[in-house]
Amino acid sequence: MSELIDGSNKAPKVGFVSLGCAKALTDSELILTQLTAEGYQTCKTFQGADLVIVNTCGFIDDAIRESLDTIGEALAENGRVIVTGCLGAKKGQGGGNLVRQLHPSVLAVTGPQATQEVMDAVHLSLPKPHDPFLDLVPNSFGLAGVKLTPRHYAYIKISEGCNHHCTFCIIPSMRGELVSRPIGDVLREARALFEGGVKELLVISQDTSAYGVDLKYLTGFYDGKPIKTRLLELVQALGDMAKAFGAWVRLHYVYPYPHVDDLIPLMARAEVLPYLDVPFQHSHPDVLNRMKRPASGVKNLERIQRWREVCPEIVIRSTFIAGFPGETEREFSHLLDFIREAGIDRAGCFAYSPVQGAAANQLAGMLPLEIREERRARFMAVAEAVSVDKLTRRIGSTMQVLVDSAPAMGKKGGLGRSYADAPEIDGVVKLLPPEKISKTLRVGEFTKARVVGTQGHDLVAQPF
Repeated sequence: MSELIDGSNKAPKVGFVSLGCAKALTDSELILTQLTAEGYQTCKTFQGADLVIVNTCGFIDDAIRESLDTIGEALAENGRVIVTGCLGAKKGQGGGNLVRQLHPSVLAVTGPQATQEVMDAVHLSLPKPHDPFLDLVPNSFGLAGVKLTPRHYAYIKISEGCNHHCTFCIIPSMRGELVSRPIGDVLREARALFEGGVKELLVISQDTSAYGVDLKYLTGFYDGKPIKTRLLELVQALGDMAKAFGAWVRLHYVYPYPHVDDLIPLMARAEVLPYLDVPFQHSHPDVLNRMKRPASGVKNLERIQRWREVCPEIVIRSTFIAGFPGETEREFSHLLDFIREAGIDRAGCFAYSPVQGAAANQLAGMLPLEIREERRARFMAVAEAVSVDKLTRRIGSTMQVLVDSAPAMGKKGGLGRSYADAPEIDGVVKLLPPEKISKTLRVGEFTKARVVGTQGHDLVAQPF
C-alpha cells in the first residue's frame, strides 16, 4: 500500500508517503492528524513540500527495497526527509541504523508508532505555525482524527506489538510485545468513525485474538458502563454499534486460538461480518513447529470445519509461506491438501524470504530460491482453483455490496465489495449498469445485486 498524501492552501507544507500494511497506515493517520491539528499542510509532490515524511515498511526484502528507493527519491527531489516506521528500527552492519547507513543525509529516523518523535523532528526542521484557530482538525472524524482511506471505510487498531516470536518474523523486535488499547478508547474512536459516515470498520492489530491478554482482561468503561478488555466483548460492542449505523465490522489478523470459536455465533447472527483473516502460514505440524507457530494443521482443519458448521457463510482468508527452511515435498503436499480440504476462500502466499534478523535464517535446510518460487506458484494455482470454485457457486445468489466506485452515479456500472472482500487484498464485485433506469449507485452506500458471473477472483453482479 502506498499513498502520497494530498493537501492544499498555505505553507508550511509536508509531503507524506505511507508504505506497508494497514497497521503502518494507522500510524500514518495519527501523524497526519497531529500535523493537521498543528496547522501544517500537505502537498502532492516532493518538490512542493518544505520537507517529506516517509513511513516505511521493513518486513520483507521487497518492502525494504521499496522503502529505501522511496527515501532516495524523496532526498533527490526534496532533500529534507524524515523517516519513520518499521525500517527505521532496523539495524544495519555493525549494529548501526540501516537507514542512516544508506541515507546519512536524512533529517531524522524513528521506529514505528512514534508520532511524538516524528512531530519533534518536524518542529526542529519546520517550526509549527502559530494559529489558535487551527486546533479543530478539518476533514477529520473528530477524536478519530484524519484517515487516509476513502471516507466510507476505515481501519481501527486495537493493540500494538506481538507476544509471539515466530522464527520467520522480526516484527516483535520492531514493534515490541503486545500492548492493548483501553477498550473505552477503542469504542469511542469506533463511534466517531461511524458517526462520520464510515460504513465498514476493519479491526486490525499484530494479533487481534490476543487483545486484552497483557491487561489480564481488565474491566474498562464505555458510555458509563463496565466492559471487559477482551476480544469477545469488544466484537459484541462493535457489532451492536455498527448495527445502529447500518455498517459492517470486519476482523483481521485473528490467530486461531480456541476462544475465537466464541465469535462464530456472532457471525452466524450477522452481528459482524462472517469473515476471518487468519494467518495460518502453514499446515504441517513439523513446519509449524520450526516456525514456532501455535496449533497444528490438524487442529486448524478441525476448527475450520466447526466454524463452517456454525456459520456456513463464513469466508476465511489467510496467508502462507512456501519453501520454509527444511520444508520437504511431503510437507508441502500436506499444505496443498490443507488448502483444498479447508476450502480457504482467499489465500495469499510468499516464497520464504530470509529477512535479516529472523531466527529461521539459521535453520538447516534452506531451499534454493527457484524451488521456493516454484512451490509458491504451485500453491497459488491450487488456491486459485479453490477460490474460483467457491466464487462460481455464488452465481445466481443475491449479495449486499458496498460501492467503492460509481462513475456517473453508476449509470454505467461501478465497483464494490461483498462481505467476502476486504479492500485491496481480496477481489471486487464488478457492478453492471442497474436494471432500472431510475436506480443510482453512490460511493459509500450499499446496494443489492444479483451475481451473474465471475472474472478471475472477482464477481460480476447486476444491481437491482
